[in-house]
Amino acid sequence: MSSPTAPISEGSVETLVVGAGVSGLGFRGFWRDVGGPGSVLVVDKAPAPGGWCRSIQQDGFVWDYSGHFFHFRHKDLEQRLVERMESGAVRTIVKRSRVVDVDGCEVSFPYQRSIGELPTPAWKQCLVDLWHAEQGRATTTSARSAPATTTFKEMLYARLGRSISERFLVPYNEKLYAVDLDDLDADCMGRFFPTTTFADVMQALGSGSDDGGYNATFTYPRGGAVEYVNALLQDTAPEELALNEELTAIDLKTKVATTTKRAIHFERLVTSAPLPTTLRACSLAHDTTAFGSNRVLVFNLGFDAKGRDDVHWVYFAAKTLPFYRVGFYDNIFDDNRMSLYVEIGLESMGAVDVDFWKKRVLQGLIDAGIVTHQNLVSWHAIVMDPAYVHINARSLKETARTRAALEEAGVFSIGRYGAWTYCSIEDNLVEARALAQRLAP
Repeated sequence: MSSPTAPISEGSVETLVVGAGVSGLGFRGFWRDVGGPGSVLVVDKAPAPGGWCRSIQQDGFVWDYSGHFFHFRHKDLEQRLVERMESGAVRTIVKRSRVVDVDGCEVSFPYQRSIGELPTPAWKQCLVDLWHAEQGRATTTSARSAPATTTFKEMLYARLGRSISERFLVPYNEKLYAVDLDDLDADCMGRFFPTTTFADVMQALGSGSDDGGYNATFTYPRGGAVEYVNALLQDTAPEELALNEELTAIDLKTKVATTTKRAIHFERLVTSAPLPTTLRACSLAHDTTAFGSNRVLVFNLGFDAKGRDDVHWVYFAAKTLPFYRVGFYDNIFDDNRMSLYVEIGLESMGAVDVDFWKKRVLQGLIDAGIVTHQNLVSWHAIVMDPAYVHINARSLKETARTRAALEEAGVFSIGRYGAWTYCSIEDNLVEARALAQRLAP
């Protein structure tokens, strides 16, 4: 349990944290670690902590708001969480993921390193195009000028060639981001994009290796991803957490934050709210068109019988299927009923007809061969908005400028949405810890 804290005086707190998700709760814990002084208050507009990292228990199924599987590179952070949970609550799984391209060919993940599993004509064409792409880059490099690949789509074609791009990477990512890939920066996915060379493909063909992604294992708690949030929550005293309280305005000059319940004077404010939301709250001038994002409609589906048991999630490129990814919760803990999450990328505007999409999803699962004889016995849907941010030259420039302006006024915007970036949940913890250490006296 957390230790006693200084009482929070009415209308005043030294450190105000907006957002009781992984970033906000993580910061509160790290602030305690470094001996951060004074009172702390964490506010969140939701009725429960966790942000998008929340779980649902329904009819014997456990689902997350979306597929949250953890790939820890910092073992000290992983230990921090696991030691606050029941023994044996977390299981480490060797990842089994598959990819289905526009022609319905299923191969190992990542697609670009597994083209040797395609039918012979297809993999030969992919290999030839990959070789030509590498030769083109080599020629350009020898001419001492970098290839003009400023967008994500340009990068895919230049790095991997036409066939790999058009068979999977372009249509899949268009489904995921719900935007033309020319509107995204070439490095919008950073380290999460599996790079591939002609030599990598040859090595995979020779060794039989089926996974060249950025991780080979993942961890997951029996009670769902929210168990990690519950572990973080142990650093926050009950009186430091205020739920159902939404931030509506921030006066940067007087350092007063207004919520739906009160006005709070602060010395420093740490927020994981979406950056555009924070900028509007501060009435800080910014280019609103620079901050694009998509929404993700997630269906959690429980069936009365088991389905395929050889995979944890599958990526789908075909536009005839509404979803871009389907995950199998039941294959993590060897449960005897199929339990799925299904993700659909949507544009940021417009109404979402859940019943319409549910019908499309169920038919799509049949078309994809995932549902055969099983009957749906339970389901849940959530719209994540925002979900994936659209990173491009304009967003990067405006994000850097506005975050710097906020920081000058004692407001620190962090996390996937606060920093308007593509990152993992672990990255959020790393950033929160670094900020706590930087602000410590």
